[in-house]
Amino acid sequence: MADGGGSGTGTGTGSGRGPPCPGAAAALRRWEQLRRRAAAAAPWARGLLAAAAGLGLLYALLRLPLRLRDGLAAVTVFLSTLTPKFYFALTVTSSFISGLIFVFEWWHFRKYGTSFIEQVSVSHLRPLIGGVENSPPAPAAFSVGENEANRQNMPECKVWRNPLNLFRGAEYSRYTWVTGKEPLTYYDMNLSAQDHQNFFTCDTDALRPSDTVMQKAWRERNPQARIKAAYQALELNNDCATAYVLLAEEEATTIVDAEKYFKQALKAGEMIYRKSQNCHSQSPQHEAQLRRDTNVLVYVKRRLAMCARKLGRIREAVKMMRDLMKEFPLLSMLNIHENLLEALLELQAYADVQAVLAKYDDISLPKSAAICYTAALLKARAVSERFSPETASKRGLSTAEINAVEAIHRAVEFNPHVPKYLLEMKSLVLPPEHILKRGDSEAVAYAFFHLQHWKRIEGALNLLHCTWEGTFRMIPYPLEKGHLFYPYPSCTETADRELLPNWKLQGTAMWRIYNLVLVLFALSISRSLCLPTEGTSLFHPLHSRPVFLFGNACTPYTPVS
Repeated sequence: MADGGGSGTGTGTGSGRGPPCPGAAAALRRWEQLRRRAAAAAPWARGLLAAAAGLGLLYALLRLPLRLRDGLAAVTVFLSTLTPKFYFALTVTSSFISGLIFVFEWWHFRKYGTSFIEQVSVSHLRPLIGGVENSPPAPAAFSVGENEANRQNMPECKVWRNPLNLFRGAEYSRYTWVTGKEPLTYYDMNLSAQDHQNFFTCDTDALRPSDTVMQKAWRERNPQARIKAAYQALELNNDCATAYVLLAEEEATTIVDAEKYFKQALKAGEMIYRKSQNCHSQSPQHEAQLRRDTNVLVYVKRRLAMCARKLGRIREAVKMMRDLMKEFPLLSMLNIHENLLEALLELQAYADVQAVLAKYDDISLPKSAAICYTAALLKARAVSERFSPETASKRGLSTAEINAVEAIHRAVEFNPHVPKYLLEMKSLVLPPEHILKRGDSEAVAYAFFHLQHWKRIEGALNLLHCTWEGTFRMIPYPLEKGHLFYPYPSCTETADRELLPNWKLQGTAMWRIYNLVLVLFALSISRSLCLPTEGTSLFHPLHSRPVFLFGNACTPYTPVS
């Protein structure tokens, strides 16, 4: 028994649980009593808390207007105590900040070739406001059908030869002699060298020593080396048409001298072309030679027509262009009709211009700024003389005015750079030898030759001035969605930077920065002097014409003197 009792006691002790502490038991009992009382009092306590919260919210709502009134009163007292010195300091500070922005933008453009503000806006701000960032797609494995569909839907930034390009020796070189600036970029001249090799060389050049020399001449980078090679080719063959072409383009310093060389090239080219026609079916090499001789003949006749146009023999130039288009109708890709349009506009033969547009302004043919803006000019000619924005706002637009405005919007959608050159808001330079359709280079080339035709028609530039910006109300996001054409390609700026000279692009960027500083300065003045911002205007320092920053009224266009 004694063992059993010891065993039981050991077991109780080994369990690790003794009798509960009297203090702990009392605390547990008090906690249980409090819990029962709180559960019994929960409904009225919750109601009391809700009533207290409601009273606090009501007090805050009643107190908020009083605090706002006190705050506004304090702000009014603060503003009333400000002196003109404060507004002067504010103006100086804002002008100083604008100057810092100008210097930084200038430094950033000189170092990286782009505007920092534009880069930040396109890369960071535009996606935040709902725009789509135009970045090149990542390479992926597409099927042939998908690839072709994407190629058709996505416009390609293709560089075209300028149909109205100037002469190297008689025009571009003379500009360099006078100003000391190079009007052509290396990229542009390299494209021209490739064109010359494609137009004026073929596989059979090795059969004729003069053509072999000219094949090397077109690849030369040094102009003097090319001219020397042309003379060597003429020593080998006095009837080498391509040698006369090179001398007319690069050695002739006047249009008269260039025309003399081209006439000699025409005589030699026609003789070689007739020989190639007689034996073109003998072998593939002879067919290639015929194509080369055809290109030479067409090029020479076209340049002769351009020489006649520049020398004032416009009717003769029109006849030569018409004959050339009839003789070689399949060479429409050379855009000879654009030369014809410009010559007919100089003659003011608007009915003939309309006939040419009816043939080439077709939906199946590629468009150009010359076609779109010439069509707009003809429609504007019918209404521009009597057009008045005040009268039109009162009585509305007539059918003819609506057609003219729609034609202008169509042209601006195709190339939005042209109006600023026609309205003399941007300075013109010599057009490059190659242009990018819908780009700044095409706008320069069009305005360089066609600005005089717009000025000749009274009121045409005023109508363009009042209506061209309306295009962007119809197409607020031209990079994403177009109306009559594909969305505006985002690659034009890069290609135009290669085609236009660097000093011209720097001038364009400086004008953008200058306009930004001008706007910031005007805003600071209007704020400091408490002027209304609606209709704020400043006088432009170059042409003393008011520049409306916020006004919506259409001011009549006045040409820059």
